[in-house]
Amino acid sequence: MVPSKHGSVSTSRRPLRTVIALGALAGLIGGLAMMTLMLALRSVAGIPTTAELVGDRVAPLIPVDTFLALLGFIGGYNQFKQLGIGAVLMGQLGVAVAGGVALALLARREIDRTGVEQLWSIGRRLIGVIAALTGGAWLILVVALFPNLGTHYFGLPPGVATIVTSTSLAILLATYAASTTLAYHHLSTPAHTPQDVTDVSVVVADPGRRKLLVGAGGIVMAASTGGMLMRLYDHATFSYDGLQYIGPDLEPITPNERFYVVTKNVVDPRVNRGLWALEVNGHVDRPQTYQFDRLEAMSPTEQETTLMCISNPIAWGLISNAVWTGVPMRTLLEEAGARDGAVEVLLHGADGYTDTFSFEKAMEPTTLVAYRMNGEPLPQRHGFPARIIVPGLYGEKNVKWVTRIEVVDREAKGFYETQGWGPDFTVPTRSRIDGPRLRDPIRAGVDLVLNGMAFAGNRGVSAVEVSTDGQRTWEPATITYEGTHLTWSFWEYPWRPDRAGEYEIAVRSTDGEGGVQTSERRGTAPQGATGLHVVTATVAA
Repeated sequence: MVPSKHGSVSTSRRPLRTVIALGALAGLIGGLAMMTLMLALRSVAGIPTTAELVGDRVAPLIPVDTFLALLGFIGGYNQFKQLGIGAVLMGQLGVAVAGGVALALLARREIDRTGVEQLWSIGRRLIGVIAALTGGAWLILVVALFPNLGTHYFGLPPGVATIVTSTSLAILLATYAASTTLAYHHLSTPAHTPQDVTDVSVVVADPGRRKLLVGAGGIVMAASTGGMLMRLYDHATFSYDGLQYIGPDLEPITPNERFYVVTKNVVDPRVNRGLWALEVNGHVDRPQTYQFDRLEAMSPTEQETTLMCISNPIAWGLISNAVWTGVPMRTLLEEAGARDGAVEVLLHGADGYTDTFSFEKAMEPTTLVAYRMNGEPLPQRHGFPARIIVPGLYGEKNVKWVTRIEVVDREAKGFYETQGWGPDFTVPTRSRIDGPRLRDPIRAGVDLVLNGMAFAGNRGVSAVEVSTDGQRTWEPATITYEGTHLTWSFWEYPWRPDRAGEYEIAVRSTDGEGGVQTSERRGTAPQGATGLHVVTATVAA
């Protein structure tokens, strides 16, 4: 190796594997720098991570049957979310490493052509290529993720959130490009050789110190990234996603802390009420924006309504009941002046979730924009500061953290509709046996009281019947909590088995319109489960 004409040691003959290794390390450092900033923006500013944006973009494109098969294979929705986020984050680091290798190979080629080994001295051409690639990557991300860029976990309106998220992507990519370039410069540039020294054996080991500093910086960023990931994990939904309300101690009005929860998010929004606003726009004459104080000042409606998840099997507890306070959506749509030809409302949440239902349903007086739950402000996990309540339709239609009501003159599809759920989201009539515990043998001649719940969407429950002889005969149960036509009902049935043996116990209900619960069994996908809840009781002599 000989001094170059620029007075420093040429690196053009550095082994290719060394160039690749240094580039990979520089790319990893740049990727960690980008990820550290990304997680910081998520924690302190509510800006979604690329992992969340990619997950929300890809998940709706997975057909419902494939989606459920994946959940079964992986072990559940929470495991699916963890695997998805982890895969995207690792993939992001992999792309970052590949970018560092590409930079190193590009720099090596330029060094071979110019004889200049310092990265800064290669010239504007190399910097221009890096800038062009960074800009191209940003454009690809914006186009690919555009439907989800309105996400903002602190509650910015979708239009503003799109600008903020797009800008953050540019900043993240610029941070990666600058950090990778700087890291590679310090890792690959040899020590400066004085002009009067021609024996390269006297070159000082200054690069070792620089490499040590770069490595220490990488370790610090890795630790910071890990710390922020753990902080977000502490706020993750894994501890409560899938929470059921079931058992012998049910109350007609579900306590807020026990209300069932289903969420697509790894970390739910924590909306700032001061940032939040609700937009009503689209196919309207007078678009409106409601700050929370304006919404709360409007004449309120209080309404008891039961919600149930479309993924709730017959015997499960993804169903709860509460008293909601809010404003009829109809009032907001009338203020906005919805035009003739309105077909649906397309609802947007702060978490990027979307869903739809018919304009006629939106205009029903029982469809609310709710901001209180059982007399208290909406809990964070239930949609603070405002959510949609739409009786008679499955829970996924009751959008939480709502930021926009968009009137559309076409049939649109929301997050889960795109997967293939539906097209009918009307809650079918159903019932469930909750007690007593029948898994253990019971004694003949002992008086028991069977109990449970029944629900028929927004049609109410008019009757409940119980069979203890394999559905050959049915006897009326007593409705102990009637609720309203928008809620569940509770029932009881006294039973005294006279002889030993096995008894097949079933329950069915009739809705307020006279429709009897179907015995036809179907799974939760794509339109919700149907069938009768049947349990077997073993009676001992």
